[in-house]
Amino acid sequence: MIRSPLMTVMTDAVMKASRSLKRDFGEVENLQVSRKGPGDFVSAADRKAEKILREALEKARPGYGFIMEEEGVVEGTDTSHRWHIDPLDGTTNFLHGLPQFAISVGLERDGQIVAGVIYDPAKDEFFIAERGKGAYLNNRRIRVAARGDLADAVVACGLPHIGRGDHGLFLRETAAVMGYVGGMRRWGAASLDLAYVACGRFDAYWERGLNSWDMAAGILMVREAGGFVSDADGGSDPMAKGSIACGNEVMHRDLLKLLKKAKG
Repeated sequence: MIRSPLMTVMTDAVMKASRSLKRDFGEVENLQVSRKGPGDFVSAADRKAEKILREALEKARPGYGFIMEEEGVVEGTDTSHRWHIDPLDGTTNFLHGLPQFAISVGLERDGQIVAGVIYDPAKDEFFIAERGKGAYLNNRRIRVAARGDLADAVVACGLPHIGRGDHGLFLRETAAVMGYVGGMRRWGAASLDLAYVACGRFDAYWERGLNSWDMAAGILMVREAGGFVSDADGGSDPMAKGSIACGNEVMHRDLLKLLKKAKG
């Protein structure tokens, strides 16, 4: 397990926020909910968790900037560092009482993600990674799955909802992939999809229309677990492109071939 001062700061902040989420999840039917856009909801729980995370991280690392789902970009006096925060990834799952959601925090230093934490409060699973130090689930080192044949693979994906994304492209990509893989899954929390690739539960994953806070921690997690990550078109900067594809070397390569075929 990584026990650096930085990882202690991150895990402590995430645990504080998770206590609030756990309480609210237990009373999900009573949450105050407002519409942020078609099919895209934000809850009181979301805002509360983000406030807790920001205050804890600001106290521990004054001057670092923030990129947050709810409050947006907050410039820091330390221009080398900024946090990418998703206080409740899987909001729609959360609001429907589905226990598949997470808190995701990634730290960017001079343009590179150097540390990431993804915590699943419902299952009490803590995924952590620090650049050059590996990736861990609770106290166990994790690695991407070693499968080399798509026919044996379970592949996760994102699914564009009403008012978001290119539905036609997704249908073509799904049609291209589903005929070659052992199974496909859409679970509704990008950070956990990435964490599951890192620990070998999923063999590969792709999604478009993401933000930096959805994937900052997960990108590092997969790479530190021995996986390969690109944008969904094979480019080197997923956060800039807002899309992602990942898996072990073979799965990643073969998935990109299928996605390219679908795009034409």
